[in-house]
Amino acid sequence: MLRVQSVSFSYSDKEVLSEVGFSVLKGQSVALIGESGSGKSTLLKAIYGLLDINKGHIFWKAEEILGPSFHLVPGMSFIKYLAQDFDLMPYVTVAENVGRFLSNFYLEKKAERINELLSLVGMLDHANVQARYLSGGQMQRVALARVLALEPELLLLDEPFSHIDFHQKNQLAHQVFSYCKQKNITVIYTSHTPEEILMFSDLILVMQDGKIVERDTPQNIYELPSTKYIGELTGEVNLIPVRYFGVQNEEVLLIRPHHLTLSAEGIKGQVINSYYKGNCYLIFVQTDQHVFSISHHQPIPKNQIVWFSIIKQKKGTD
Repeated sequence: MLRVQSVSFSYSDKEVLSEVGFSVLKGQSVALIGESGSGKSTLLKAIYGLLDINKGHIFWKAEEILGPSFHLVPGMSFIKYLAQDFDLMPYVTVAENVGRFLSNFYLEKKAERINELLSLVGMLDHANVQARYLSGGQMQRVALARVLALEPELLLLDEPFSHIDFHQKNQLAHQVFSYCKQKNITVIYTSHTPEEILMFSDLILVMQDGKIVERDTPQNIYELPSTKYIGELTGEVNLIPVRYFGVQNEEVLLIRPHHLTLSAEGIKGQVINSYYKGNCYLIFVQTDQHVFSISHHQPIPKNQIVWFSIIKQKKGTD
């Protein structure tokens, strides 16, 4: 189990992490989400032991994770951390990069392990290519294989699929997270892609201004966002003032597009655009003061007057 207890950290006079606390069970996959600058990457570095935190404690099981002031070589042996710069050796082959930390005592087993991992990330055909000749996406695949080589107990991934082509990203993510589940490896990863966040996490931690502001399951984060900030991190969300329903206060409902439907009555508006999304069209409707997005099975002509209503009311926020 990972325990992060009241952790604070500052760069010079700027506080980047403030009283951060949470726990993660072994084998869980946890998505760490938030806007750029919210403290996600800094938190991963602190968990790995690359930073001397100003306050608090971090434990993996019974062992406290300490920073570079306590270790000649920063970082913990049972944790692997994949940063966004990949840290590959450019003038050696892909296979040598993956096998960098594997023992040479049993060379046959080492070769089998390297081939297994390169197959996992789809880079077996590039085993003998020097890393400097790879694309950014290929480098990211090799870096993923390398951090998995020694089967860490805890894996920290900072935007692990950001350079991967869209058509390959979901397949690779599925393979990597399935492998980690099979091996009971705990994963904490950052992402700005809603599909990755919702599909591959058991738990989502939402960061804002260096703090954890929400901790919940992917379904609850998506279906019941408590704030606009949280809602927009995982997809399109509408803010509907309750005055549209005759309630005279400042409360706002947070509604996903698929929870709105065009109807014979309800809220009146004018269509300003229709966008094809594959499984539906996203219809943008202008009311007196607001623009709302509505999922629909077909496009609606621009400037057409429509009415829409809520299919299923969701939790609101002030």
